Amino acid sequence: MGPVLAGVLQLLALIAALGLAYVPLGTYMARVYTAERHWRVERWIYRGIGADPDTQMRWPAYLRGVLGFSLVGVLFLYLLQRLQGVLPGSLGFSSIAPAQAFNTAVSFVSNTNWQSYYGEQAMGPVVQTGGLAVQNFVSAAVGIAVAVALVRGFARSRTGELGNFWADLVRGTVRILLPLAAVAAVVLVACGAIQNFSGIHEVGQFLGGPQQWNGGAVASQEAIKELGTNGGGYFNANSAHPYENPTPFSNLFEIFLLLVIPFALTRTFGLMVGSVRQGYAILATMVTIWVGFVALMMWTEFAHQEGALQLAGGAMEGKELRFGVGGSSIFAVSTTLTSTGAVNSFHSSFTGFGGGLAMLSMMLGEIAPGGTGSGLYGILVLAIIAVFIAGLMVGRTPEYLGKKIGAREIKLAAVYILITPALVLVFTAASMALPTPPHSMLNPGAHGFSEVLYAFTSAANNNGSAFAGLNANTDWFNTMTGLAMLLGRFLPMVFVLALAGSLAGQQPVPVTAGTLRTDKPLFTGLLLGAILIIVGLTYFPALALGPLAEGLAR
Repeated sequence: MGPVLAGVLQLLALIAALGLAYVPLGTYMARVYTAERHWRVERWIYRGIGADPDTQMRWPAYLRGVLGFSLVGVLFLYLLQRLQGVLPGSLGFSSIAPAQAFNTAVSFVSNTNWQSYYGEQAMGPVVQTGGLAVQNFVSAAVGIAVAVALVRGFARSRTGELGNFWADLVRGTVRILLPLAAVAAVVLVACGAIQNFSGIHEVGQFLGGPQQWNGGAVASQEAIKELGTNGGGYFNANSAHPYENPTPFSNLFEIFLLLVIPFALTRTFGLMVGSVRQGYAILATMVTIWVGFVALMMWTEFAHQEGALQLAGGAMEGKELRFGVGGSSIFAVSTTLTSTGAVNSFHSSFTGFGGGLAMLSMMLGEIAPGGTGSGLYGILVLAIIAVFIAGLMVGRTPEYLGKKIGAREIKLAAVYILITPALVLVFTAASMALPTPPHSMLNPGAHGFSEVLYAFTSAANNNGSAFAGLNANTDWFNTMTGLAMLLGRFLPMVFVLALAGSLAGQQPVPVTAGTLRTDKPLFTGLLLGAILIIVGLTYFPALALGPLAEGLAR
């Protein structure tokens, strides 16, 4: 079997698996967030944190819950890293330096999981399991909670109430993420991923010296790393490491995990607003972008004019032989179109256009299908922009799901889509203009610029993948990427929840002959066009200086 055919068959198998999981998982999640009864274990948690899960919150209260909980998470994880040197089970590792501890704490709480450290050489099991893995669960649950709040904004009328953040957080963790991650961890162990607390042990000699590897609760952390679209690896090689991702089957399974919840949330959205067809319209947009980007990535990586690439069957530098070009291309697109950030190959070693596609995937806002929750609320904001554009073209007040898109709503949506590009471009420009940050670049010219652009694109979009080649463990990059992650995660949430509150307070608008049908292919095409045009106009100059210049030069 040729490598191209193998890649296509993997893609088809993945689509089939996602299709089988779509209806049951999407329906189950809708029931989770609309159920009136609380599980016993959930009531224990509510009593422990002093929360009343039946109290309805308006958007400012919901936002205070999101920000307060996340702030506590940042402080706890920061202190855990700073105290690692005196904690039991640290494997002899010292405490993490302040700038790196800040970066890592913000990274995992913001669901970014950007790593400027070697996991197996810096973090013991207490920090890895008691700190980072916990945030893998709750940061993903926060994202879903915010998305559900926005969906309630569309579904409810004449009220500003969006539900209860603490109930949404606990249900997302206990009823969705924990059971799915437990099953996924068992599958990964069966595939060969390790799950132990054996510590550091020698595995032989390497280049004249002893080779040492850590044990660890890898399979369980790997499961939620993908399922929660987190991406932080137990080891520096991330999902290219055989302890995390041993076989071609585990590779495909991990891609399935990182896509299944974001895709299924479109059905949850459709059920909660009372129209499954609306969910299918959003799903169609997501799938079109995802399949299109996978096809383009495979084409760029399989296109091999040089003799060495012909012998290898594609651009194999930086890729694992057990995954090949096909498995690496599907993983690269899926991890950057979501907010996962896990990597099973070095994106810096992709072709110029291939690396540019990985960057463009994040620049879309990671909405195809995006992160757990963040992808859904991101594409719904873009749907509001698309409806507004359509209203301008026909000269009538735009409406979406029975709600008028007036001046307040469009301002909130516009600010939302401007925040992330501003962070990416401003931080990248500052890093290139100042004398010290460019010293972190491994490569000169267009590729070196791409390393910096990729880093801030990944941070501000809460992706977390790295282009490699950039030494990000400096005070500048630890601090600036930390700020980009913090602002890129929580500033958009402010405007999403404000938008949800504004929509929930409206009176429904009756459907008329002039209403744009947002459950039809026409709207899907309009939404797709709006996404590509907005992103293209925003980022094209930066892409032209980096990956496009590199690709055209070869």
